Amino acid sequence: MGDKEEPTTPAPSPTEEAPGLEAVVGGAGGGAGAPGGSGSDNNTTPPTHVKVVIIGAGMAGLSAANHLLQNGCEDFIILEARGRIGGRIVSILLGNNQKVELGANWIHGVLGNPIFELAVQHGLVSVVNVPKPHKVVATMEDGHQVPFSILQEIYEAYVCFLRRCDEYFLCQYSPPPDIHSVGEHINYEIEIYLSSVQDPKEKRLKQSIFNCLLKRETCITGCNNMNEVDLLELGEMILPKCDALILTIYASSGSYTELQGGNIVLPSGYSSILKPLGAQIPKQAILTKCPVKKIHWKRKKTFTGLETVDENSEDENSDDSERTVTEVPTGGAGLRGGSVESNSSSNCDYPAGNVRVDCEDGRVFHAAHVICTIPLGVLKHSHRTLFDPVLPQYKQESIENLMFGTVDKIFLEYERPFLSADISEIMLLWDDDKRDMNSSEEELASEAYLSKNWFKKIYSFAKVTDTLLLGWVSGREADYMETLSHEAVAEKCTEILRNFLQDPYVPKPKRCVCTSWKSQNFTGGAYTSIPVGATQEDIENLAQPLYATPQAMKPAIVFAGEHTHSSFYSTVHGAYLSGRTAAQHLLGSEEPDEIVMESDGSDLSAWIQGIALD
Repeated sequence: MGDKEEPTTPAPSPTEEAPGLEAVVGGAGGGAGAPGGSGSDNNTTPPTHVKVVIIGAGMAGLSAANHLLQNGCEDFIILEARGRIGGRIVSILLGNNQKVELGANWIHGVLGNPIFELAVQHGLVSVVNVPKPHKVVATMEDGHQVPFSILQEIYEAYVCFLRRCDEYFLCQYSPPPDIHSVGEHINYEIEIYLSSVQDPKEKRLKQSIFNCLLKRETCITGCNNMNEVDLLELGEMILPKCDALILTIYASSGSYTELQGGNIVLPSGYSSILKPLGAQIPKQAILTKCPVKKIHWKRKKTFTGLETVDENSEDENSDDSERTVTEVPTGGAGLRGGSVESNSSSNCDYPAGNVRVDCEDGRVFHAAHVICTIPLGVLKHSHRTLFDPVLPQYKQESIENLMFGTVDKIFLEYERPFLSADISEIMLLWDDDKRDMNSSEEELASEAYLSKNWFKKIYSFAKVTDTLLLGWVSGREADYMETLSHEAVAEKCTEILRNFLQDPYVPKPKRCVCTSWKSQNFTGGAYTSIPVGATQEDIENLAQPLYATPQAMKPAIVFAGEHTHSSFYSTVHGAYLSGRTAAQHLLGSEEPDEIVMESDGSDLSAWIQGIALD
């Protein structure tokens, strides 16, 4: 089986648009899929002149729309490139109506988490949550099972190494010379730890456990390997639960902030959160299958109408410099107040028509403001052509500096159970040193190498149900997997399970489902992380609004999405909070007297975020 040539034709991914997918996304009854529809599905023609255009119907876009509605602004339209809402929150149904999440999986933290608050408000969280026993079996390539005592020893050492990453920031320690990344630090600690092990076989075994835990970390962080992640910008660390070991979550004191309360799984799936978010938005306000081609955000009046400003041909006597226009608007409050015109009773109190949004299908929308929630992965390959004029240099550099890695899931569905009922996860301890020791970085990234080794990035197979297994893969190995057919992936996974379990009768799955977030035109990857050389300031730069003129009271473009939240990047609640903040930028400062932040009255999340309510 290992000698058989694998197909290289990519299979359609369930993350792409497929018949019936919209109905699955929102849960029973059509749910969140109901509000959105393509232009051909709606009897009414969508307005082309609105106060606000929201680009993207993912969590940030839905959050922004809901916040505008809660504060009396209904004059907006959401342009969504896909045929569904939800962005990187999406589910499908497998056999026996088993719902699986292809994207976001957990609510990270409870205290101050608006997603948890929303889930509680709508009865999506189980009040009585009895943890299931979680037994992990760690096996080597030859089928040898590792004694639990060794597994626990290495696990605890690994946790200690992660904690020391925090100490560099907390205690202002200087890391050892040439240690700049999380991976370099942990491998440095591992080398010291294993130096006292005399038996080569035992040393290799313990090294393989460390390697497995590091691979898991790449899926959590969203990178190819932990050498890419900046040591002082380390984010959350979610460590595996091994039998008697407790699932432990560590929060870094770097740029990422971890909310307390652990990881919450919604019984009806993460995608069930889309139903209450979409329910309040008018159906005609969401236009699906409408990718945006160009955003003309800096325009000036001429005798013939509004024209886009050429940044390179501005009047030399004009004060519309790039800095004053695009970073911090200048001028006194009276000047800005005088620029506000309103021909609407809406609380979106500003003149319409300053920004023009061109769509791929030829439709054109005019608005006073745009809330752009386009993912970082898309911005990386299209920001130079998407914005007219181009983004300021500081934004372009931050887009390039940040990392938007690949993390994919592999679901294997079986006709019958074959694993022991008390086993919930199989850790795969690959002998990485044997294959990587003498390979250069170029060789490890080559197609020739990946074609023979991509699957060795899969660190475990975990039970979702007795007949459904889940594997994770990240980085360039995930990129390569996305080029394979699902049949080829299923065949390789079967070979892996048979070898590690030393059981030639492990059945082939009846269905294999693989995500392809990197290949998706409207995502370009999984989520944001901060690599070596980048800082939290890069995320803050992405969140910076753009103003069309120094006198403008409100920005022309406001940015939202998980990649714009400097404390909660890579999370759904970060996307939600960024969308709410973006909408707040566009609400009038005088009315309403009391800004509505949450429909249920709870505002812990706003307090955690540090929003100042004027």
